[in-house]
Parts: sequence; structure tokens; C-alpha cells
Amino acid sequence: MQNLTDILDNRVLLVALIACLVAQVLKVVFEFAKNRKLNLRVLVETGGMPSAHSALVTALAVGIGQTLGWASPSFAVTSVFAIIVMYDAAGVRQAAGKQARILNQIIDELFQENSEFNQDRLKELLGHTPFQVIVGSILGVAISCLAAPAY
Repeated sequence: MQNLTDILDNRVLLVALIACLVAQVLKVVFEFAKNRKLNLRVLVETGGMPSAHSALVTALAVGIGQTLGWASPSFAVTSVFAIIVMYDAAGVRQAAGKQARILNQIIDELFQENSEFNQDRLKELLGHTPFQVIVGSILGVAISCLAAPAY
């Protein structure tokens, strides 16, 4: 039970999770502003504006820098981790989403007359644009800085 209490007392972790949650909620706001309808599914979907992954890892790295020092090995590790996650979100996962979109189009065109081919569509919104990643990382920094007095 003490371990759970320790986890819940970890301010850096909580602030990082709050940054992720705020980013997910902002996705609902941006989706509503764009399409004029409430879509709560974006709360649990990947992709979209802003990047919750970027907000999470950036808030984590900044929180570690604020608590353990900017020259600490822990800050170095979390910073490298953040860069890898953000690169993946804007690079690899976005490319996979583009490939999924093309494959879905090919399947639609080739098999539109063959109803026996009943394959689930590939998920197309996997990654983020570089702008969505940057906005997510700015959000993570801002939330971590706002929470800095609590560290």
C-alpha cells in the first residue's frame, strides 16, 4: 500500500499525466471548433491536435529538470526519451497513417464489388504533424512550469 501512496505523491508523474489529460481534452475543443459537433471519441484516439504524447513526455522531462537539476543524468534520459517519442509521433506513426489511408483506398477500389472481402479498415489517424507535436510540447512545458512551485 505504501508503494501506491508513493506513486500518488510523485508530483512529476502527476503533472505529466495532467499535461496528457489536458491535451486530450483540448483535442475535443479543437475538434468541436473544426467540425461544430462534439466528438468525445477523440479523448481516447491517437493523433490530432495537440499531441498528448508530446505534452506528457515534455512535462515529464521539464519536471525532472526542475526537481533534480538541468544537469542531472535523469533529465538527460527523459529528454532523450521525449525526443524519441516526439520523433516517432511526427515521423514513423504519421507515415504509417498515410500508408493505411492508401491501403484503405486500394481495398475500397479493388474490392467494392466483392462483398465477400470483409476486412476491417486500417486505422489512418496514427501520428501527428510536426506542428501538433510542437504545440503538445509547448503545452507540456507550460503545464510543468505552472506546477513548478508545487515541486
